[in-house]
Amino acid sequence: MKNIAKFSLIAVSAAVLATGCIKETFPQTSYVTTSQAQVPGAFDRFVDAVTSTLAGFPTYGGGTAANDFGVTRFFIAWDSMGQDLVQPNLTNGWFNQFYTIQSLGPTYAASQYVWTLYYGHIRACNNVLLSAGEDPDDALKPGAGIALFYRAYWYLDMAQMFAKQPYYLDSSAETVPWVDENTTIEDLYSNPRLSNKDMFDKILADLDKAESYLASYKRPNKYTPDVSCVYGEKARAYLLMGEWSKAREYAKKAQSGYTMMTPDQYTDWETGFNTPNSAWMLGVTFKSDNPCIQNNDADSSWASWMCMEINPNTSGCGYAANYGRPIHIDRHLYETVPETDCRKKCYVDFAIDDMDEETAKAALAAYTNHPDWIWDTNDGNGNPNGGTNFKFRTAGGEAGRDNQYIGFVVAVPLMRVEEMYLIEAEAAGRMNEAEGIELLTAFAKNRDANFVYGTHNEAYYNTSTPAFINEIWWQRRIEFWGEGLATKDIKRLQKGIIRSYPNSNHYNNYRYNKESTPDWMNLCIVQTEANYNTACTNNPDPDYPTGNSPVVSTF
Repeated sequence: MKNIAKFSLIAVSAAVLATGCIKETFPQTSYVTTSQAQVPGAFDRFVDAVTSTLAGFPTYGGGTAANDFGVTRFFIAWDSMGQDLVQPNLTNGWFNQFYTIQSLGPTYAASQYVWTLYYGHIRACNNVLLSAGEDPDDALKPGAGIALFYRAYWYLDMAQMFAKQPYYLDSSAETVPWVDENTTIEDLYSNPRLSNKDMFDKILADLDKAESYLASYKRPNKYTPDVSCVYGEKARAYLLMGEWSKAREYAKKAQSGYTMMTPDQYTDWETGFNTPNSAWMLGVTFKSDNPCIQNNDADSSWASWMCMEINPNTSGCGYAANYGRPIHIDRHLYETVPETDCRKKCYVDFAIDDMDEETAKAALAAYTNHPDWIWDTNDGNGNPNGGTNFKFRTAGGEAGRDNQYIGFVVAVPLMRVEEMYLIEAEAAGRMNEAEGIELLTAFAKNRDANFVYGTHNEAYYNTSTPAFINEIWWQRRIEFWGEGLATKDIKRLQKGIIRSYPNSNHYNNYRYNKESTPDWMNLCIVQTEANYNTACTNNPDPDYPTGNSPVVSTF
């Protein structure tokens, strides 16, 4: 019987933090054998592990690290690397390195976190597939399909974040090593990074099987993938590959059975981006008994960082609400949103920072029933109010706003039908621009009845990008703000970033401008992987910028 590997970190992994050296050990017995996979009930437990630990469970320890709460932690990390998500205060710096672009090299904890979480989830998928066997019985096919979907999901995410170029520009660019249910421990010591082409071949093979296995599967909730999610993931993959016809085909198939959020749903003060609705294709949810909710006053959770409305008098918790770390939208992006676009209501108008306290509190009442709290947490911690995020709301109404153990138990979308509409529009427009403009305009009018095509064509240095693609990019930036797509789109479209501009709200000394796609968006593989895996190359330590760039006014 061979030893089947489920984790790409071999033997001992060490991560160097700014505060010192922390050793994380992953023994060589970190795999599942065939006999273990055949224990009665093992299959169902393996499948449950694939979906139930995506949110609310820490990668390390007992849920006390404030940035360690599952897949959504990377939404904040990735989006912090560009310009659209602003951290106006760098105290309590759990996500600082991704915003300041420091300590992202292969010897730092940032690399360890990524490697450990992604391959840990891939390992969970591999456990299911080993237990299911090469040709699973019909009863096992849904579980195997779920595992295949998520294995493709994790590898597609890594392919985007580790490759220096997207597939459609360079099919030979290196991604990450592939580990599946047939990989042995011995294989891991010489396991090279796959090219974009080889990686996407494997991703699509997994998705093809998942499509077959989930064809008639009726899922219990939107926290479990079904065949529509497979269509959506294929649409994402084909878009990255430049296979425009297939991207359009699968994006269209993925839309079936879903409807876009209405403006009222998008801006709802009670359920805004905390409760699945007709547009959500797939999501994750935090539960009241999760370690990340039960421990550390629930501060080690997504809502602690992204939800502003927690009572300072009854709870006093939350990095955004009470610890001086609200997350804001980029001022320039905000100012490009027309007043008639419903999405502008999700962020506080920057004009508020020129108001006196009484007038400002009255203005804040347009966003929340508790303007006093927002004024106190922002101004009381030296933060501006302009740009404050109210897209993501606490759960549970007033009870949740008074008690973080209720309010932080939120759901977060991983895939929405709106993305499929925009993939369809982009893919169509790449083949026939007029048709793409028609689809984009139809989409945009759901958010702004007065939308006029041609007003959001900012190139961010890359003037070779067609105006139509810039329009698509703008819609994606404002539609999916905070949902983890920003940096991936910058890399995919080869854009630069602009943080230093007149009246920028980016933190002083970190107002970087880059005329080309920043190398810090090419994640480094943790050093110990390269040490033990002799065939594994690495991306270079990023060129860390220092100080503000000269102010520019051309985007």
